[in-house]
Amino acid sequence: MNGGVNGVALTVFIFFFVAVTVMGFLAARWRKAENESLDEWGLGGRSFGTWVTWFLLGGDLYTAYTFVAVPAAIYAAGAAGFFAVPYTILVYPLIFTFLPRLWSVSHKHGYVTTSDFVRGRFGSKGLSLAVAITGILATMPYIALQLVGIQAVLDVMGVGGGENTNWFVKDLPLLLAFGVLAAYTYSSGLRAPALIAFVKDGLIYLVIAVAIIYIPIKLGGFEHIFAVAGDKFDAANETAGKPVAGLAPGSSGTWTYATLAIGSALALFMYPHSITATLSSKSRNVIRRNTTILPLYSLMLGLLALLGFMAIAAGIKVQNGQLAIPQLFETMFPDWFTGVAFAAIGIGALVPAAIMSIAAANLFTRNIYKDFIKPDATPAQETKVSKLVSLLVKVGALAFVLTMDKTVAINFQLLGGIWILQTFPALVGGLFTRWFHRWALLAGWAVGMVYGTLAAWGVASPTQKHFGGSSAEIPGIGEIGYIGFTAIVLNVVVTVVLTFVLKAVKAPDGVDETAPADYTVDAGDKGVQVDLPKVGAEAGH
Repeated sequence: MNGGVNGVALTVFIFFFVAVTVMGFLAARWRKAENESLDEWGLGGRSFGTWVTWFLLGGDLYTAYTFVAVPAAIYAAGAAGFFAVPYTILVYPLIFTFLPRLWSVSHKHGYVTTSDFVRGRFGSKGLSLAVAITGILATMPYIALQLVGIQAVLDVMGVGGGENTNWFVKDLPLLLAFGVLAAYTYSSGLRAPALIAFVKDGLIYLVIAVAIIYIPIKLGGFEHIFAVAGDKFDAANETAGKPVAGLAPGSSGTWTYATLAIGSALALFMYPHSITATLSSKSRNVIRRNTTILPLYSLMLGLLALLGFMAIAAGIKVQNGQLAIPQLFETMFPDWFTGVAFAAIGIGALVPAAIMSIAAANLFTRNIYKDFIKPDATPAQETKVSKLVSLLVKVGALAFVLTMDKTVAINFQLLGGIWILQTFPALVGGLFTRWFHRWALLAGWAVGMVYGTLAAWGVASPTQKHFGGSSAEIPGIGEIGYIGFTAIVLNVVVTVVLTFVLKAVKAPDGVDETAPADYTVDAGDKGVQVDLPKVGAEAGH
């Protein structure tokens, strides 16, 4: 890491940051409708076509944390970190089967969140509340990690760093970035990240394309890169006395690798921000088309993961693995392109953080405020509350980053993945069948949440006694597996057994406000439309 501020990189970074800030505020005028409602502010008027949705979903799912953490996992553990690549491949056939159905029924009934659907499908505000609380809890640390990504870039550039620096001066750049994010999200809603996602994804593709060609040339080719990485992992295994890392996953880690990939694939589109980006689409055909072109991001992710091996070959030494890739960029690239790469990471944090805060705010507004506090809230009141809550969510995430160790944020995000997976039976199961009983789904959710939390609590890491990871031994079997996968199996077993019991005793079931035809309705989309953003007088709805 450089001893001082990297002025050139910082200048380029600020240029792109200012550019996307202007875009964020201008987005308020893009396709703006006359009425103010949660559909308009929180879902962009449900008007986005194929390309806007593709960039929005890509900007939502492939975050700054992805950019930093996936190659950091490769840097630390080798091929075991590649689990992120197969799980993003597995997820698209899954979402092809259920997301169009969710879009259709949500479009028909005006659902804004997954909890709206669960309440309507099973007639249970209790189950809806459980899904909403889970979504908010799982999203908060995810937002915090986006801020951690920005902070990592700022640290490497030498801005606000230093252990002896006054805390306010040290964190001032992050506070400024947070303030800008909060302001344009409040003003423009989902339209802001949708517009900025074009810049974010373009920069990331550019940086990865350059890095995957330029850095190996400077390091002597991939053969040398893999040889150096292999030697490092062999030395680490010899020191530990057991396989802890390698260019290929060890046989002892096969079950962990498989369950982590499968569990992560099932969880990815349970997150509220994934659903928010999906429901902003103007038709179910937009969703179908996106499942065929989103795998391009998986190709990008595979190339991105290789940066972890390159950091080893480049001799990058960092105490915090999350700094490995920013430090690799500063070491290998000219200063001006380092600024471009850092801008890609920084903007890659702003887009998902905005969508996540909007999604969490929508859950609170629709499924806590309106369901339990003010049932007669008007659309304008809902929008106002959601705007305010989106600010509070960001403040909470910022406080999390500034007051707690960064590894805590990472481990809580891993716990969030375990939690959000427990909403799968209610959401995806409900899209295909009404057979599950609402009380059984609630009991299964509770069992999965309790088991997953307690199992994760018992996992230790070198830096933390509790919540040190998301893999543990399976009780009674001894295999090491993803806790979320074991928890969802318990969840489903409890749900199925209790459904049989509750139906046998004729326990009262909730009222289903949906009909079979609601799951296949479309908005009449006639084909692919390249709907590039327009701002100003030309913008129409």
